[in-house]
Amino acid sequence: MGPGRGRAELERVEQLDVVDRPALVTDVPGPPSQAGLDFDPEPVARVAVRFLTPTELKSGGSVVERPEFAILFGRLRDRLSTLRALYGAGPLPIDFRGIGERAGAIRLASCHVEWEHLKRKSGRTGQVHPIGGFTGEAEYRGELAEFLPWLRAARWIGVGRQTVWGKGDVRVV
Repeated sequence: MGPGRGRAELERVEQLDVVDRPALVTDVPGPPSQAGLDFDPEPVARVAVRFLTPTELKSGGSVVERPEFAILFGRLRDRLSTLRALYGAGPLPIDFRGIGERAGAIRLASCHVEWEHLKRKSGRTGQVHPIGGFTGEAEYRGELAEFLPWLRAARWIGVGRQTVWGKGDVRVV
């Protein structure tokens, strides 16, 4: 898409709600979807997360090889809080340290990720940027009920580096 590239024709526009149900947009889009971070008190002992597009997480200034839960959640928590501070009602009113400590108790039970080494070339500047990361699936175990709404919200905002280029698209499975 874009000048000097192939042509495309827009056939329809659909708006997804927070559980991925589409609604056709004819003239005016529906109201924005809102995903709450309140959790159901029902216990959740394990959850699987699928990394659909290359995901790159950093900790301590370095890229990590495996999506340990504390790192995944820390990046997600910080991204949500930053987006809310910039575009919403201000930073999240949460105990960052406390929730981070609880996230540290969650264990990576299984990890089946593969690294993809991809690049993109800027049509404007000609610069080449690495946009790789891992894809695959990870299963986490522990007291996860509090974290499930956050993980579901990640579907809409992405997690990790370069989400504006489509990286960090994750789903709870």
